[in-house]
Amino acid sequence: QVQLVESGGGLVQPGGSLRLSCAASGTIFSIVDMGWYRQAPGNQRELVAGITFSGSTNYADSVKGRFTISSDNAKSASYLQMNSLRPEDTAVYYCKLTDNYRGSVSTYWGQGTRVTVSS
Repeated sequence: QVQLVESGGGLVQPGGSLRLSCAASGTIFSIVDMGWYRQAPGNQRELVAGITFSGSTNYADSVKGRFTISSDNAKSASYLQMNSLRPEDTAVYYCKLTDNYRGSVSTYWGQGTRVTVSS
């Protein structure tokens, strides 16, 4: 049973920074990719940033140049450095991990961590 736990959320003023962390526990066979998503009230969950096992990254247009995703494959961990935060970044942030075991792909989600950007 794989569990993902996010940490690092909180209240920050506009222009501030936060660093989110995602730690995985349990048996992970072969990481395909990891990612961060967010969901604001009344909105659908959306991709914020993703990173493949080989280190290729992709970002939502709204966070390019402000957010940076990184990972530690040995620890099955991912991180999201968020700079120049804006009120519209307020949301619950979820981490995701995709695992591949002999061709069977499984996706795991964390429980979410709340980020509030407000003065």
